[in-house]
Amino acid sequence: MPRPTLLVITLLVASLMAIAESVASETHLEFSTVTGYFLQDEPSTDPDTFDYVAANFGLIPRSYDSDAEFDPDSRKSQWERFAHHLEQLNANSGPETSYRLLYLGRHGEGYHNVAERRYGTELWDCYWALQDGDANTTWVDARLTAVGIAQAETARAAWSAQIDAGIPPPQAYYVSPLNRCLATASITFLGLKMPHTQPFRPVVKELLRETLGLHTCDSRSPRSAIAAEYPQYIFERGFAEHDPLYDAAWRESDSARDVRLRALLSDICARDPSTVLSLTAHSGAITSLLNVAGHRRFALATGAVIPVLVRVERVPGPAPEMRVDPPSGAPVCKVGMESKGVGEVVVEVVEGA
Repeated sequence: MPRPTLLVITLLVASLMAIAESVASETHLEFSTVTGYFLQDEPSTDPDTFDYVAANFGLIPRSYDSDAEFDPDSRKSQWERFAHHLEQLNANSGPETSYRLLYLGRHGEGYHNVAERRYGTELWDCYWALQDGDANTTWVDARLTAVGIAQAETARAAWSAQIDAGIPPPQAYYVSPLNRCLATASITFLGLKMPHTQPFRPVVKELLRETLGLHTCDSRSPRSAIAAEYPQYIFERGFAEHDPLYDAAWRESDSARDVRLRALLSDICARDPSTVLSLTAHSGAITSLLNVAGHRRFALATGAVIPVLVRVERVPGPAPEMRVDPPSGAPVCKVGMESKGVGEVVVEVVEGA
């Protein structure tokens, strides 16, 4: 039996997750970003220059309606007042509405990131991303570089500083099954003075992955290999031994990725009542999560973190259909142009391909 295309797999997984979401009745979850709390929400904040560490994760210094009752003497920190305000938002909302604080963390630099810089994005997309590696290294299920490890350690130090300032800590942790995210989450959170970090047992979620297909760096290791390296991590129910989503011939479209990440967020919010959630993922996955939540586009550097306050509402009826573009193959390359400098295998991107 021929292997289903990536598009069919993506839609099938998303459909199954949507069915699981509406167990009792035909309902669905709608997501919207509540702005005005973090600098990353503001159009004036430049993602290319923003420093989440120096800016206290982007928390905006401001007052809240709940301050008068909670902090009449103005002795509480900004984070403590925000945490109380979040509690009040949920306390005063109806049974079908909740407010969730998502900490979205991108993995530290991986060997695939280094290779893309070395060869350039065009050569990376049309040739090198399809290989297992080069003479320097391998990037199948890419691991963190020394720089990536340092970036995760920076995130850990940033979290430690915010703990002292009263940041509401995650009540649940989720992580992509790709190694660079598994490692980033461990370095960042293991043993921190926060709940659920001693031991640190995040839930590994299949759909939290980077854009699917083609690029070998985005294929995952077998479940048994992940469990051997991270024995404390929890696999979601049904997590397969071998990668069910990677397709060496096709690359998932951005719109299909949006559908997949919407299914993931719906699944988490339907099953997990936690108010504060940590998700360690990838640039593409975080782009889709922000898009699904109605947040403005905000590209994260490797190792960076963005907090997002999301309003979640359960509404009657099936979820509205989302447009899904088909997957695409690799850009066409041709032999030639030694100036490209890729060793024995030299390729040139065909103009207009």
